[in-house]
Order: sequence, then C-alpha cells, then structure tokens
Amino acid sequence: MHLADFIRYAVAIALSGVLAWAAISDIRWRRIPNRVVLSILVLFVPWTLASGGIELASALVAGVVAFAVGYGLYAFKVMGAGDAKLFASLALFAGLAHLTTFALATVWTGGVLAIGALVARPRRALAMLSLRGQGDHGRGIPYGVAIGVGGAVVLWGYLTGLLPLHGGALG
Repeated sequence: MHLADFIRYAVAIALSGVLAWAAISDIRWRRIPNRVVLSILVLFVPWTLASGGIELASALVAGVVAFAVGYGLYAFKVMGAGDAKLFASLALFAGLAHLTTFALATVWTGGVLAIGALVARPRRALAMLSLRGQGDHGRGIPYGVAIGVGGAVVLWGYLTGLLPLHGGALG
C-alpha cells in the first residue's frame, strides 16, 4: 500500500468517527457542534495532500455551491445552520463530480429517516396531516445523520472503487 493510500484510509476512518460524533450529537441534542465542522475541514488538508492537490478547485467550488444552497435553506428555515455547515464541509470531499451523488444519498437517507419517524409515531403523523403543516410538530428529524450517511457513501464509495476515480477531490 502506498503512503497516499494509507493517508486516505486513515482520514476516512477518522472522518467516519467525526460523522458518528455529528450524528449522535444531532440525535441527542439536535445540534451539530462547530468542532465537528472544523474537524472535517482539518481532515480535508491531509486528504488533499495525499491526492497531490488534484481537483482542489473542484472541491472548493463544490463547497461554495453547497454552502450557498445550505445557507438559502437555512434562511428559509428548512435546514438548521449546523446541517448547512456540515453539508458544505463534506462537499469538499465530494468535489463537483460527486456532489450530486452526495446530495442524492443525503436526500434518500433523510427520506427514509422521515418515513421511519412517521411510522414510529403515527399519532404525530395524523396530527401533522390534519393541521396541514401548521403548528408545532416537535423536533423533526436529525438531518445531520442523513448528511453524514451521504458523506460516508461518497467517501467509502470512492475508496472501495464503487465511484469513479476521476473528476472530484477524491481522485
């Protein structure tokens, strides 16, 4: 195994731990600490260095796009600030080539979580339907979990060869 591959796997393992931290925090307190986002940004440095800086511009553009979309969703109270920052920081790892895969994996996981929440609490689901989206329906779903799964899908998809190697910060 080459040193660059070793570094990528080490970063992937550390990043998986950070994503678990984000998920647990979001489940328990509905909050994603800023230290999680900073940890992801710090882990991006050795990841990029191990890749020789290839596609750094793609990664930065993906991060800016994800931040802009996340900020818009936050401004309209669709997404929390921590979720927006988590999504933008993980978009660096996806790059432009894998940003769509990251977003789709996140959305699908969020949908599964939402369905699971509705099935687990049918009275709440009926109240939500009868009030037609008006009123306080509780805490919602911990979307940081979905974002973490989306990030893990891209990261481990690349490392296992399930995603193409070209065209992202991963390559």
